[in-house]
Amino acid sequence: MTQHFSTPHFSTQSEPRPNWINGTWNNGGTIGETISPSTGKALGRYVDIGPEEARQAIEAARAAFDTTSWSRDRSLRSRALFELADRIEASGAEMALMLSREGGKLLAQTQWELQGSVEWLRYSAASAMLQTGGRALETAPGVYFHSDPEPMGVVGVISPWNSPIVLSIRAIGPALAAGCTVVLKMPHQTALTNALFAEAVAATTLLPAGALNVITESGSIGAAMLVDSPDVNAISYTGSTKVGRIIAKNGARTLKRLNLELGGKTPLVVFDDADLSVVVPQIVTALVVMNGQFCCTGSRVLVQRGIAGALREALIEAYQNVRLGESEDPNAQLGPLIDKASVRRVDELVAEAAASTRILVRGGPVTEGPLAGGAFYRPTLFEVQPLDSFVIQNEIFGPVQTFEVFDDEADAIHRANATEFGLAASVFTADGARARRVGKAIQAGTIWMNCWGVISEHFEESGFKQSGIGVLCGPRAIEQFQEIKVYASVDAPLA
Repeated sequence: MTQHFSTPHFSTQSEPRPNWINGTWNNGGTIGETISPSTGKALGRYVDIGPEEARQAIEAARAAFDTTSWSRDRSLRSRALFELADRIEASGAEMALMLSREGGKLLAQTQWELQGSVEWLRYSAASAMLQTGGRALETAPGVYFHSDPEPMGVVGVISPWNSPIVLSIRAIGPALAAGCTVVLKMPHQTALTNALFAEAVAATTLLPAGALNVITESGSIGAAMLVDSPDVNAISYTGSTKVGRIIAKNGARTLKRLNLELGGKTPLVVFDDADLSVVVPQIVTALVVMNGQFCCTGSRVLVQRGIAGALREALIEAYQNVRLGESEDPNAQLGPLIDKASVRRVDELVAEAAASTRILVRGGPVTEGPLAGGAFYRPTLFEVQPLDSFVIQNEIFGPVQTFEVFDDEADAIHRANATEFGLAASVFTADGARARRVGKAIQAGTIWMNCWGVISEHFEESGFKQSGIGVLCGPRAIEQFQEIKVYASVDAPLA
């Protein structure tokens, strides 16, 4: 990733931001307001879609798939995706700044998100030109088979507020590259950012009307329509395991193809030969990135007994001194949660866990001083051993971490696998063979060895167990949105 976005002056507009449906701006729906989690003040207004707009978007995507050359013209798809990447790159600084203001993530993190989005979209553009999944074979004398991948049809993409641009592109990129058309349902918390993204889509001249529709919704009626509609062939959703189960249940009525990246409870496994000068900053980063609101947040520290004392003291000191600040504060380590309702939810869960669990660092809401108007929550660290503990078994989705001690390799693996989640894990050790051995035994889609949070558009992301179905990114992503059609023919018998 080589892009470097400058930071422009951004001023919000007073007009509500509309939705992009069937190649035109659509003002249907009600007016909503987007709020800064750093200050609690309004940033701007947006058009919140209703059932009629959701229906129009589905119909537009269906018509674009059925009546245009999009599904058959891979060159067009590739060129359109490259053009869209260029449009996003051109407005990346503005988009990153607005995403920081609306979503609460630190500006450096939203800039990374926009940089990554451009690269991931260009990867999908290249993937559109690759023929995957097809083969030909004479299975017997004069009997010929060949197979071709075909796009599934209309894809409904439901993206989350914590990384709405890159996690949307992670799904719409391969879906469009495969030849599908898309209805992208984006979260209301980042409505102004969504509008900037829709402007990039609108400026992409090679996209046929209806091929990519961008809608913002505060509720779930439109999302439910995507899941229920027989005109939508696949759903890609990123979010909680609870909602993922609902989508899976309701999508079964039409036997939809599902691509789900769901919750996580990432264990960070630290063996006693690990270098704590390297490990401690990685563990702290794993908790505070995206303000603890990340499916791969390092919410569990598993440490071997020999260094437990030293690591415990280092983390206590680190979390007691974490610098909180507004999303644009260059000195901040931790920004706000998405809203004050999330602060209340996290604090209630922390209070519930504290009733039966040792607290090493008791964070909590910021209620005084210049940050009191925002949705700030200081980090909390629990020390806990019983694996059935509430705070181990549940995804908190905030800056809350558990500290767990293990004795040996087998104990570490047992503890790491003791939840229903299996999205990612880290293993810290000086022994490379042990890192690979333990990584192999941990039930998770991504294993980071002596690091955390390293991802690439070139390699797949997936969840084991209750953390998801299917993959995104990498060469297999496009296959999530394709069917395989087989052709057979028989020649006349040879004389």
